[in-house]
Amino acid sequence: MMNVEEIGTSSRKRVLTIIIISAFVFLLLRLFQLQLLYHTEFGKKSDENSVRTIVKEPVRGYMFDRNGKLVVDVGPAYSITVTPASFNTSTLSFLSSLLQMEPSVIQERLDRGIIYSRFSPVRVKRDVDFKTLAAVEENLYRLPGVTYEIESKRIYPYNVRAPHLLGYCKEITDAQLAKVGSAYQQGDIIGSSGLEASYETFLRGEKGFEFISVNSKGQLLGPLEGGRRDIPSKEGFDLNLSVDFGLQMLAESLMTNYRGALVAIDPNDGGVLAFVSKPDFDPSVFSGVMSVEVWNKLNTNPDKLLFNRATMTRYPPGSTFKMLIAAAALEEGIIDEHYRITCSGAFRFGNKVFKDMHVHGSVNVVEAIQRSCDVFFYQLVLKVGLDKLYEYGNKFGFGQLTSFDIGEETAGLIPSAEYYNRVYGKGKWTQGYIVSLGIGQGEVGVSPLQMARYAALLANGGTLLQPHAVNSIRNKRTNSLDIIDHKESSVGIDSSVMRLIREGMRRVVEAPGGTGGMARIQGIVSAGKTGTAQNPHGADHAWYIGFAPFDHPKIAIAVLLENAGMGGVKAAPIAGKVMQRYIFGELPLKANSDSSGVSLNGTTEHSFNTREQ
Repeated sequence: MMNVEEIGTSSRKRVLTIIIISAFVFLLLRLFQLQLLYHTEFGKKSDENSVRTIVKEPVRGYMFDRNGKLVVDVGPAYSITVTPASFNTSTLSFLSSLLQMEPSVIQERLDRGIIYSRFSPVRVKRDVDFKTLAAVEENLYRLPGVTYEIESKRIYPYNVRAPHLLGYCKEITDAQLAKVGSAYQQGDIIGSSGLEASYETFLRGEKGFEFISVNSKGQLLGPLEGGRRDIPSKEGFDLNLSVDFGLQMLAESLMTNYRGALVAIDPNDGGVLAFVSKPDFDPSVFSGVMSVEVWNKLNTNPDKLLFNRATMTRYPPGSTFKMLIAAAALEEGIIDEHYRITCSGAFRFGNKVFKDMHVHGSVNVVEAIQRSCDVFFYQLVLKVGLDKLYEYGNKFGFGQLTSFDIGEETAGLIPSAEYYNRVYGKGKWTQGYIVSLGIGQGEVGVSPLQMARYAALLANGGTLLQPHAVNSIRNKRTNSLDIIDHKESSVGIDSSVMRLIREGMRRVVEAPGGTGGMARIQGIVSAGKTGTAQNPHGADHAWYIGFAPFDHPKIAIAVLLENAGMGGVKAAPIAGKVMQRYIFGELPLKANSDSSGVSLNGTTEHSFNTREQ
């Protein structure tokens, strides 16, 4: 049995003293660590418990047409957000009843938000109506971590669509979020197509932050430090477009019920004046929240409403390609203006006969363009040869991207010897393969945008322009106008050659026997070329390219109508009306009285209808 004296021995007292001193030293070190080393970190966590950060979304930049009309506006939208770190999960059922959402949907969005940050607000429902907003606001004291944000959504003041040009915005995806980094967070809106996507960096603006003091119950007490720490949002920059929206309205109306595209360009600087791809959709369906049903209709519609036929297609150009063949032959000295071919209505090469629609008799190059003589160009392309055809095709901008600023296009195809060797095998193709290239058939493929640039090149005498839809950007930080430079280059065609080709195009429209008389514009002289491109999958495609006025061109145009038949009958009248509208002045735009309707059938109703009878 231990003696009482043994408890108080000096050795035991020393052990006890060491333990007590060690404990005090540990506590002092921990106090030092908390107060000095971890002061900043724990201070932030303290602030997070007493301060609520409210993100202030910036106003997205506006878009104006070439005449200064506001064509893409913004309006207010309200989103309900939840900060996961502050949210009481026991209130999930109550919140879901207010928002009329399934609790699992809200929880799934919160779980995704937590991956990025527990302390950042997560949008659980955007573009809520006023009734829902009022119900949430009345119950914020019961919903810690829940608040609302004021955002902006796109509004289109005029009855013009242009969805494939303007593009649309939608909620950022996980894949996009992984690419863009810290500038965005889950639930943000981002430009997803067209100009909205290409100019996202300029349009989006910069977020602001408002810091609000809250008590232990999560109730708002007021701005932190009187709002001195708040960071105001910064509006996005505005885009000044080259597009004439009065012209765009007319072009869309004329293209109603057609499949195809229309692109009009200023041949002096490459600015796009009108840009239509049909069938299309109403871009306002992407403003606010799009239902799953509407999205599925857009994606599954057999008319492919989201597909951009103006830039993403590869059509055979038909007879509109003949000016390129003529330019190559004249520039290389293979023929001159006096060279003639006798057209008997067909051309035999080997054991194959290539037919023409008419017997044209003896024609030179100008007359062959005017009357669209196939036999002349069957023979001429053989004289030019595949290598020179490929060279001049590239000079004229085919087989390559145009660098149009929506960033969505195909390069098309100008076949070369290398291409034929790869597709058919070296030594397994003959000169007979290239005969049909003389009339824009066979493997050659172009987009309507490329054809509009081609028409502009012929209009301005040989300058290849970079087509663009944005002329300048209004920098709201410096209140300055930043002009965008665009590329241009000469194709190096002699002026005497261009004179002959342009004369042939003038006769197409203005002279008897020309195929483009239905594009004629009363009061001015214009030029053009029709095309009827064979299509192995159905009826022929109708083409028209042209420009006006002839002496001092202000507009160049390309019209493509899928499966519509003769270019001179179908496409030419549309081109003539669009050029006439641009040259002789604008028609009044009619503002939308109600932009809430959703139309997905690819048609457009305007305040007027100028479809040819």
